[in-house]
Amino acid sequence: MRRLVLLAPAVALLAGCAPTIVAGTATPSPPSASTAAGGELPPDPQPGATEDCPYLDKEFVAESNGQHVSKVRVSADQPHPACFFYRPDGKVQLTVRVYVGDAKTATALVNKAAPVDTSNPASDPSGWKGGYQSTDDGAVYAVAKGTAAVIATTNQKQSVKARTVVKKAIAALKL
Repeated sequence: MRRLVLLAPAVALLAGCAPTIVAGTATPSPPSASTAAGGELPPDPQPGATEDCPYLDKEFVAESNGQHVSKVRVSADQPHPACFFYRPDGKVQLTVRVYVGDAKTATALVNKAAPVDTSNPASDPSGWKGGYQSTDDGAVYAVAKGTAAVIATTNQKQSVKARTVVKKAIAALKL
């Protein structure tokens, strides 16, 4: 009983040391796996408007990926939206994401898509570096150069299809 009496003031004192949330202040969020040198990566693009991809022709994609393209949707990202190419059953067959910003984020996006530890090294086109690999759903080819990154994911297991599309996007955008 005596110990309780002695501990009561200490417990009361410590209770006042608990963190206080003040209205109007941001609460810290847990660390994210998607950080680039301490900063957050841009969110994954989402399909938006149904319209042509500004840097890839749907006939080229159909020929390169080996599937008919029934529809193309683009994200709201500017100035280079991500392009989503759909097959006739309504499922996405190929996606191309273009990022232009800072070099650390470009590299981090490539490493997120094709992690260095699990992917094969990629260096095509010349001067671009990244990786490619098969995934459960197909394949990915992702490369960065300076402040730019281009990432293609395909529902096909052959990464050469994604590489062909990436090279065409880089050439069309003059990156």
